Amino acid sequence: MTESATNRREQSMNPNEPSKGNTCLRAARPHRQAAGILRLFVYGTLKRGCWNHDRFCRGVLSVEEAVVRGRLYEMPSGIPVLQVPEEDILAHGTADPLADVATCLRADTHRQAQARFAGDLASILEPVPESATAGDWAPVYGEFLTFDDPETRLPAIDRLEGFHPGGRSLYRRVLVPVCIRQDVVLGAWAYAGESEQRFRRLLQAGKWPS
Repeated sequence: MTESATNRREQSMNPNEPSKGNTCLRAARPHRQAAGILRLFVYGTLKRGCWNHDRFCRGVLSVEEAVVRGRLYEMPSGIPVLQVPEEDILAHGTADPLADVATCLRADTHRQAQARFAGDLASILEPVPESATAGDWAPVYGEFLTFDDPETRLPAIDRLEGFHPGGRSLYRRVLVPVCIRQDVVLGAWAYAGESEQRFRRLLQAGKWPS
């Protein structure tokens, strides 16, 4: 990651930056597109009450509290970064938003998501013990969002997150199991840092802001 790329990323998510009209997004239409429903797990500035939610999530169909397995870090700029276990990644994002939505909604993806958490769901939802170390996987808390306009919505959020399929990216978009209720696990797209990226402060509670 270059210094200039990091600066662009941090500037785009600056809470003091004046809000600019998001010309590539629009309010959700009253009828869902046949193309399918986009599912996203968000844990940072796209959450309700944070500065990118109104700009990039206008027209969201639903918002639910959700949990994934991983680690949450905070960069020096104050921006959070999620790290997830490689074994929890069901697919990697591509440049084709409709294909990615179809991958997420496939029945076998749903089965794989459930299988990842089978027999382990209770432990995933347990609060992190004080004895936990930086190497432990733990619950990371965020929100499960759904949209009906993946063709425009997903590329716009990809650009915000610095995700460039097939190229050098600030974040990678990965399909992971997400628990949205005590016994409901679904696949959803999330933006995660590279496993070798040098993170900063571990947010042991799994929440941002901490």
